[in-house]
Amino acid sequence: MHAYHMPTFDAQPSLVQIDCPPPQEGQIQVQVFACGLNFADLLMQKSTYQDTPEPPFTLGMEISGVVTALGAQVRGFSLGDRVAVFCGHGGLAEFGVFDARHAIKIPEKMSFEDAAAFQISYGTGHVALHHCARLQPNETLLVTGAAGGAGLTAVEIGKQMGARVIAQARGKEKLAVAQAAGADHLIDADEDLREVVKSLGGADVVYDVVGGDLWTAAFRATNPGGRLLPIGFASGDVPQIPANHLLVKNLTVIGVYIGGYLKSHPEIIHASMSSLLEWYVQGRLTPHISHILPLEQVAEGMELLRSRKSTGKVVITMPVHST
Repeated sequence: MHAYHMPTFDAQPSLVQIDCPPPQEGQIQVQVFACGLNFADLLMQKSTYQDTPEPPFTLGMEISGVVTALGAQVRGFSLGDRVAVFCGHGGLAEFGVFDARHAIKIPEKMSFEDAAAFQISYGTGHVALHHCARLQPNETLLVTGAAGGAGLTAVEIGKQMGARVIAQARGKEKLAVAQAAGADHLIDADEDLREVVKSLGGADVVYDVVGGDLWTAAFRATNPGGRLLPIGFASGDVPQIPANHLLVKNLTVIGVYIGGYLKSHPEIIHASMSSLLEWYVQGRLTPHISHILPLEQVAEGMELLRSRKSTGKVVITMPVHST
């Protein structure tokens, strides 16, 4: 099968032919139809992501497809089931073998492209805002990087939870995407985020995927008793948090990494996915996919992420498959 393979950290990933092993105990084999790209795929190539496996390995963190084989002791899945899997790696291939505990069945009305774009972005947003921050109706939610894969779903989920959403992004086109997802107020990258947010009454919850100076500005614009969620550091600058300011303003900072929850408290992820899939079926969530590319153009898809030229998600589809 073809796979987008990382041979060593000193080499560029490339499409190669590799064998697909049979599923072992607790695993399912999936014919992959689509794979969603994530910023973490770029970090893995530099060995700077917290869950980077040792090479050689195949990139691709989340997939959708059809179950083609079952390992021993697998319960709840049958051959032919339509599934999505939060696999961590191994998704950019025509077939994959994955831990069955990380797979979910997807609704018949859900396309494979939507399913491949769903788990990480929506799961992170829902766990962060519902489980961690306890976002309440009529609270003000500030989302940085609001047109990207992680930020855009937070805008959408925040609106579904009844919040007033302030979205920050770079340029009119990206801000328009955030507005279409439900953002009430827009802040361009060249505006003073702190001043604009404070003029709107401050933020009760901050969902930050950028870090750096934006984190600092958002931190200073957070209301007393507010909650801040560091989701990622797309700027490359991991901010330092002044504990004395947390004390004075009674602020709470909650780190969110759903890969960690999947290992320590998988029931939280499963409950979140159940709610999100129900919202999807009800038409309350609409995944935004700016680019759908074939497997042979996966390097182009990675470059779209690297250059910040995509909005929402980039999804890679496998040969011979159709939805």
